[in-house]
Amino acid sequence: MTTDHGVIETPIFMPVGTIGTVKGVHQHELTDDIKAEIILGNTYHLYLRPGTEILEEAGGLHGFMNWNHPILTDSGGYQVYSLANQRKIIEEGVTFASHIDGSRHFFAPETAMDIQRSIGADIIMAFDECTPYPCEYRYAKESMEMTHRWLKRCCDHVDGSAPMYGHHQSLFPIVQGSTYRDLRVQSAETIASFNREGNAIGGLSVGEPDEEMYEMTELVCGILPADRPRYLMGVGTPANLLENIALGIDMFDCVMPTRNARHGLIFTYDGIINIKNKKWERDFGPLDPNGTSYVDRTYSRAYVRHLFAANELLGPQITSIHNLAFYLQLMRDARSHIEAGDYRTWKDAIVPKLTNRL
Repeated sequence: MTTDHGVIETPIFMPVGTIGTVKGVHQHELTDDIKAEIILGNTYHLYLRPGTEILEEAGGLHGFMNWNHPILTDSGGYQVYSLANQRKIIEEGVTFASHIDGSRHFFAPETAMDIQRSIGADIIMAFDECTPYPCEYRYAKESMEMTHRWLKRCCDHVDGSAPMYGHHQSLFPIVQGSTYRDLRVQSAETIASFNREGNAIGGLSVGEPDEEMYEMTELVCGILPADRPRYLMGVGTPANLLENIALGIDMFDCVMPTRNARHGLIFTYDGIINIKNKKWERDFGPLDPNGTSYVDRTYSRAYVRHLFAANELLGPQITSIHNLAFYLQLMRDARSHIEAGDYRTWKDAIVPKLTNRL
């Protein structure tokens, strides 16, 4: 993918920088060590804090956080799902209460587009409703149909306005339909008909079994155009990423590598480590012998375990950098095996190792 802020090689994982920061990670670490090509911000959170006025004064999120690489913004549709007890959905849009101070706000599809213009992301997402799992068929169908109507409003609004900072913004629609095959087919066909520069799949990784996620992903990828990037939102574990790449997915995001890192869980080529466990107390080997990050070469398991035991902030910082670097290296490995023509063989061999608890 080519954006005005750089080229993105797919498949790619996008570190989540919800409020203009990937938690505990400096921007130079994102570029120099983690080698992130694109990060994600969130419209709902950035709208509440710092607000569009400050972002516009700073020249958009790129200038505000000093990140001169691609950014994707989620439209806030996921918060419609996650704030179920604090919002009301109507055809015009969504009224919700701020998680910060309880103040009331209203997002229409047009509002979400305007805010993403103010943020200035290279890739912006259509406003949608992410349905819960499990979800009754009737609700899933009505929600999907409303998401399609909202998509038309998003496209009309974006196509009738100009970016604020001189760089192009690509609008991605989002496939919905819960885990119902006929709804997913209908939604994928509708989304593809809008002929945008890329497409996303939402409403998965919300509690359904992995097998259902894979089934829906394979179904939808058989319909969405193969010459445009396909983005599976909110996924997932290293194994999830590799399995979904095999089904046709190009882009991922998830808080898992950084959230788990802050709790002492690190992903390695040999499996998953809980660095807080006593078994690592005298292990002076690297975090991941096969890792490519400078933290793998610099810090031992025993030292990082000590940092967590002492409640030292450096511990979560080190594990966050490690996990993100691991995810991005896994994507580069996947690309090289796709190019070599042996992706499936490699994937089938490595997935059992990645899910192993050490």
